[in-house]
Amino acid sequence: MSVFEAKVKSVLSGDTVILHNINNPKAERTLSLAFVSAPRLKREGDEQYAFESRDFLRRLLVGKVVQFRVLYKIPSGANREYGIISLPNKTQLPDLAVAEGWLKLRDDAGRKDDSGEAISTLEKLQALEARAKADSKGLWQESGGRIKSTSELSDPAKFVEENKGKAVDSIVEKVLSGDRLIVRLLLTPTEHVQTMILMAGIRAPSTKRTNPSDGKEQPAEAFGEEAQQFVETRLLQRNVVLNILGVSPNGQLVANVKHPVNGSIAPFILKAGLARCTDHHTTLLGQEMGELRKAEKSAKDSRQGVFQGHVAQKTVAGEFEAVVSRVQSADTLFIRDKNGAEKRINLSSVRQPKPSDPKQSPWGPEAKEFLRKKLIGKHVKYHVDGKRAATEGYEERQMATVKLQDKNIGLLLVENGMASVIRHRQEDTDRSPIYDDLLLAEQTAQQEQKGIWSAKAPSTKQYVDYSESLEKAKRQLGSLQRQKRVPAIVDFVKSGSRFTVLVPRENAKLTFVLSGIRAPRSARNPADKGEPFGQEAHDFANRRCQQRDVEIDVDDCDKMGGFIGTLYINRENFAKALLEEGFASVHGYSAEKSGNANELFQAEQKAKDQRKGLWQDWDPSQDADEDTTGAEVSGPNGDAAPIERRKDYRNIVITHVDDAGKLKLQEIGAGTSALTELMSSFRKFHLDPSNKAGLPGPPKAGDFVAAKFTADDEWYRARIRRNDREAKKAEVVYIDYGNSELIPWTRLRPLSQPQFSPQSKLKAQALDAQLSFIQLPTNPEYLADAINFIASETADRQLVASVNQVEKDGTLWITLYEPQEDGKSKDPKNSINADVVSEGLAMVPKKLKAWERIEPALVAALKERESVAKEERRGMWEYGDITEDD
Repeated sequence: MSVFEAKVKSVLSGDTVILHNINNPKAERTLSLAFVSAPRLKREGDEQYAFESRDFLRRLLVGKVVQFRVLYKIPSGANREYGIISLPNKTQLPDLAVAEGWLKLRDDAGRKDDSGEAISTLEKLQALEARAKADSKGLWQESGGRIKSTSELSDPAKFVEENKGKAVDSIVEKVLSGDRLIVRLLLTPTEHVQTMILMAGIRAPSTKRTNPSDGKEQPAEAFGEEAQQFVETRLLQRNVVLNILGVSPNGQLVANVKHPVNGSIAPFILKAGLARCTDHHTTLLGQEMGELRKAEKSAKDSRQGVFQGHVAQKTVAGEFEAVVSRVQSADTLFIRDKNGAEKRINLSSVRQPKPSDPKQSPWGPEAKEFLRKKLIGKHVKYHVDGKRAATEGYEERQMATVKLQDKNIGLLLVENGMASVIRHRQEDTDRSPIYDDLLLAEQTAQQEQKGIWSAKAPSTKQYVDYSESLEKAKRQLGSLQRQKRVPAIVDFVKSGSRFTVLVPRENAKLTFVLSGIRAPRSARNPADKGEPFGQEAHDFANRRCQQRDVEIDVDDCDKMGGFIGTLYINRENFAKALLEEGFASVHGYSAEKSGNANELFQAEQKAKDQRKGLWQDWDPSQDADEDTTGAEVSGPNGDAAPIERRKDYRNIVITHVDDAGKLKLQEIGAGTSALTELMSSFRKFHLDPSNKAGLPGPPKAGDFVAAKFTADDEWYRARIRRNDREAKKAEVVYIDYGNSELIPWTRLRPLSQPQFSPQSKLKAQALDAQLSFIQLPTNPEYLADAINFIASETADRQLVASVNQVEKDGTLWITLYEPQEDGKSKDPKNSINADVVSEGLAMVPKKLKAWERIEPALVAALKERESVAKEERRGMWEYGDITEDD
């Protein structure tokens, strides 16, 4: 009789095993032990001692190479083979099992085979059975052997809650695929549960299966059968220990499956390339997930199994340093490298609070501010983890790990509930290298109800835009003027000297303008052309101020609702920094008004000396007069010889005097002749009915328009100063005359015709001017009297203006005279400026400007006029000398 050799794959019951070819595991055959039978394991409930009978054989045979002989076959039904198994130690079955009482002889055993060998074997088995009965072994025990076995868990979630973290002894009954097992949970010696479990941390390819909905067979995925066989040869019907971790959305147990000797099988499956890591179980496995990632990487590097076609992702090697220049959102940053180049990066694997999620969206500003406080202006290290390809509506994005002092910023956000973790697809290559840590941190934040996981919405800060109108600005001005070094945040840089700032403690949003300087204008759009060094000044302000914490001192507000003052960053006056770089010039009048004149002039001079920015072609001789004046002033006695200035006389007409006493004038000459011609054509153009179309949309501040003046219903060139959208009115300044008024939008038309353009045809003819050597009253009543006097003295008259100083912004400081028939001016001591002083409606300033101090004779004459006005109690002096208390 032939003897065969095979390996025991599994034990079906105490009398039946499945064998497979040693060299070909797929070649299987079922063998039952001859002449004997065992109790049956049944789904509806096991027979008495069925488990113990099978377990005896399982422990003895599974995974071992044995020899066997087939004694007989029963051709009906399954054509089952019956025989004898010999172990390497010469032990034979069924002899041993009968001797231990776990098998009993069949009633028809003698009729199966009547050969001499069969009879001899049967007699031997009968003797062994008799002895086992006498000793009450196995099946012949008087009591016991009843095990309650169920085939499913009634409440998986409750079971997990009761057994989470515990080690549960189990037996693998069936391997469904590389990551799914049917196990027998040995809860107690008398209570077993058979259920399906998922191996934690991995996802193996599926095996061939039949779809229950349509009965069609679905083929196995690549390496699905290999993964199943890998696990079968190592775990099928072996004792294992399960660490119950959780339950899947489908109610299946998730567990770490550990071999008693070799530990968890998951890393071995991954190293063989027969499974991939699954992110869904990271929060269940915790730090153990790192081991699985290493095993998976090993398979990828060696291109094992499912990773045979794996191509390693090309990543930018090394870690780089940069400065965070802007925080766009809680997951998007702009960084600037050592060369000044700026680029955008996204934090790997984290997502800002979703704007589309009503529960998360209120946390968006909070998360952005959290990140701004941590990162803006800070030196960070970053590593590019991958790129996300451009999609519709999105450019290509670099995904990076950013660290501040070795602290991962993405992890910091997730830990504080300021961001969630992206659930990557299996093929995504841009995930964070600490993805598992992120998932664990998210789970902790959820449990602690931090940030976006909180049941309460954040207290949102609503900022009021006080620069929306002049009225709003004046309402807030007093409060801000009384405070010094007010903490603020630069929300947006509009130009080198103009910003949008947020003042948290006032809930205020302001347009803030730097006092004492003038920065060149940058281009507003690609089609626009900025002034020289305008863009450089804008970029410098962006680098230094964008989203930074600053302090502000507010001095005043302009007519557009902008707040004028000093901005400090890192305790340094930013206007000074601009000047030192040559990106701005000093505005003399406002510099002196701000009280920072000396500091600003010194900074400007420093840039001039170094030929920076605006001053790259600076000629020191341009400032010779001022330098000489400075030397004179610095003399110990102030009696240096006066310097003779070059006289600059111009024939002019005063067109407007504003509420502060500032003048608008036109220079008589080619400009006014051209204006006369232009206005004639302009009026004819607007009388034509075909040109009566109004503005195509609401006007914007700064736009040039044609405006119909209320007093004479004529059309003039104008510019929008401010706009009231609710009332549909705009305040316009008539650029050729200087006066302004508030008119409805219906009295506005486009000024897009090139023949009337102030930019390409004829520039605005109204020039800014102020009277030199005098200071108008601060009292509103006397100021009004002074303005009326100046207006009456200058109205509709051609005058001569002696230009004493021209500011950088083009403002003229002038002395006004009556024209003489011979073309020469009168005695300077008898100017309109002096007449205003004589009427007691102005005074000589105590602190003269540098260029005023070089006219001592004129100043002395004006002081004589002032003394006479005081004695005669004229104007502001009617109640005495108002300067005596100074």
